[in-house]
Amino acid sequence: MGIQIDRLGYLLLCSLGLVIGAGAQPAEPPSMERQATVHAGNASRLMQDRLFSEAGAEFEQALAADPANDAVRFQYATCLFAQGRNAEAREQFESLKPRLGESPGLEYYLGRLDLLASDFPAAVRRLRSLESSPDLPQSAFYLGLAYLGSGSLAEGIRCLEKAAARSPHDAQVHYRLARAYSEAGRAADADKEYREYRQSRADLRTTETDVRACNEALHGRAIAEAKAICGRIGDPNDPERLVMLGQLYGDAGEFAEAVEPLRMAAKLDPNSFEAWHNLGLSLFRLNRFEEARAPLERAAALNPGFFDTLNLLAATLYVLRDDAAALPVLERAHALRPDDAQVAAALEQLRAAAKQKR
Repeated sequence: MGIQIDRLGYLLLCSLGLVIGAGAQPAEPPSMERQATVHAGNASRLMQDRLFSEAGAEFEQALAADPANDAVRFQYATCLFAQGRNAEAREQFESLKPRLGESPGLEYYLGRLDLLASDFPAAVRRLRSLESSPDLPQSAFYLGLAYLGSGSLAEGIRCLEKAAARSPHDAQVHYRLARAYSEAGRAADADKEYREYRQSRADLRTTETDVRACNEALHGRAIAEAKAICGRIGDPNDPERLVMLGQLYGDAGEFAEAVEPLRMAAKLDPNSFEAWHNLGLSLFRLNRFEEARAPLERAAALNPGFFDTLNLLAATLYVLRDDAAALPVLERAHALRPDDAQVAAALEQLRAAAKQKR
């Protein structure tokens, strides 16, 4: 089944449990920059688990070690924002403007903070240029709210309609659009959006029920029976549900079943990091390394700071004997977790091999 894993003696993917490790030499005391990287990596993992208070403490330690790191400061600001510490979040975002200027990410969060502070003209000014941004898909929704708050009903409706087209299953968008239609005297349109809102809420409850049933079936029934139950989740026109289905299959070790829904999700939403990462992971687990490479490269491009993707991509490239491509990827992974002895050993092996080829 594809290329066998015969070159992974030093390339360790501990989270996947795929390879045998080599001993690492005692590490030197980490530099301040490395300390910052370690704390920032810890914070990112805590953010993924929505442990925002703990993540904030790690970000603060990272910035104490490397106060000039703008990327870490931006992440810290988003962490404060997630906790509702809006004044502190604004202070951190504003401190980045002299160096980053009016970057899309800064303008998006500052616009949302303006909206929360009921400074609607400022929110409109910041969010207007982001309305169609594929990287910030919720901008149209918040811009619509800002327009409504400033009394521009027609512009608010226009933006909310765009948001509803972009996120047809978002109950919050339908609810806000229904209210705007009511205010505009468009009763029939308002009724339709309220129906969409109720349907989205019902779909969410149904999805939660279907996920529980699928998970139980995958861990207690034959795969043929489980597929019949899990099939209720997959919607060929909804990338989020397809990713959810693929993840459920992957979590149960049914990687062959995960591939197709994840392929469909990536095709529907080419900017979905979750679709590409999980597709690459599933193909890797199936020893289909040539196929895994492109999805993992796409995932790494979409989220260059996610350690697991970089580690998995480095392993894939190494198995494919493309050491030249694997080395910089593993270096990026090592920069995220310089205290990971296994990754350090793998990197040392690759660097030594590269020197021998010169």
